[in-house]
Amino acid sequence: MILDDYKVVLYHNQPEGWVAEIPAIPGCYALMATKEDALAEIERVFEMIAAEYRDKGVPLPVDTTEIAHA
Repeated sequence: MILDDYKVVLYHNQPEGWVAEIPAIPGCYALMATKEDALAEIERVFEMIAAEYRDKGVPLPVDTTEIAHA
């Protein structure tokens, strides 16, 4: 699986900063000062976690995340 197979959730963190996370993968998140930096960092975090899964011979979780709109 690749990053495009996953939903990335981006939200403002109080008091400052932004969080980008992939809810389907435990521990896959990035906290940065700007939206752009958070999105760039989540790509690096995803690749690092994906490499760990590959090294263990375990497939990444399938993304079953549903996004609800209020």
